[in-house]
Amino acid sequence: MDTMVLVLFILGLVLLIVGAEALVKGSSRLAAALGISPLVIGLTVVAYGTSSPELAVSIQSAWAGQADLALGNVVGSNIFNVLFILGLSAMIAPLVVSQQLVRLDVPLMIAVSLLLLLLALDGNLSRFDGSLFFAINIAYVVWAIRQSRKENQQIKEEYEKEYGAGRSSQWPVNLALIVAGLGMLVLGSHWLVEGAVAVAQALGLSELIIGLTIVAAGTSLPEVATSIIASIRGERDIAVGNVVGSNLFNILAVLGLTSIVAPNGVNVSPAALRFDIPVMSAVALACLPVFFTGFRIGRREGALFFAYYLAYTLYLILDATGHDQLDEFSLIMFEYITPLVAVMLLLLAAFAWRKRRRDQARKRTNEP
Repeated sequence: MDTMVLVLFILGLVLLIVGAEALVKGSSRLAAALGISPLVIGLTVVAYGTSSPELAVSIQSAWAGQADLALGNVVGSNIFNVLFILGLSAMIAPLVVSQQLVRLDVPLMIAVSLLLLLLALDGNLSRFDGSLFFAINIAYVVWAIRQSRKENQQIKEEYEKEYGAGRSSQWPVNLALIVAGLGMLVLGSHWLVEGAVAVAQALGLSELIIGLTIVAAGTSLPEVATSIIASIRGERDIAVGNVVGSNLFNILAVLGLTSIVAPNGVNVSPAALRFDIPVMSAVALACLPVFFTGFRIGRREGALFFAYYLAYTLYLILDATGHDQLDEFSLIMFEYITPLVAVMLLLLAAFAWRKRRRDQARKRTNEP
């Protein structure tokens, strides 16, 4: 493999991270200066800004004819966001989940994940499919703006502490950050895609595998930094809201726009349809019972998520290399461990739901 290609790959990754950071800072401060709600900034501007590398890489891949890389980037990023980022963040400090996320945002994330699986059954995400995704994205943003009027003061203070209240006098600086960030994203995505394809060819791996692993983890680094730093600082709404908002943006905006700009839509490989997209949907579904257990993600749930990401990555490596232990590993994971974990999550959710109902009944009884 050409050394220059590897250098460009690394430089492209650095530009994506730095560009996303500049874009998030500039856009969030500018939005605050324009009077946009802090929670909306967190769920949309910040979450979408940290997902801008996925958008840049996927559109660049679609234009370059590497549809597998574009799809693998989105699917892999969503799996990485929940299992790795939320898992690691919860292991650092248990995360409290707001009722709005459990009742509205997470069910929407599950619904669009299942919609992606349904639309991909014919082996292609057409321009109509992309337009549908993007229309849902616009509707979600409008709903988030209206919903933000009901946010409590604690959440407002948390987002203002992290991203600032915004000052109108600084709009030229913020605008410059946005322009610089976008420029770095465009250039970085071009170099990263070229490098990723060269790495895939040199290692004999498919573009889908490279997209699901190296590119997905690389473009998700802004989410890693945002959520882990927020978890350490105790800013739990940011840590969880950033991941959920990013996953929604990845499917609705990134895949939506990619399907629209790609000449023939985005082709869905049989491997992605058979395994990776169902895994992404299952991971989204797993969030609901975990989040229902007292509206928190404890260290045990975080460790479980993190362990599952390691197992998923190991499966991809064994499958790509044709390892002899693949069948045995698959049997243990899918026949035994996964069903047991699913039953455990459902039981935890049921116990938490019953406890909450009892607490509510007790509270009504004690009311005068």
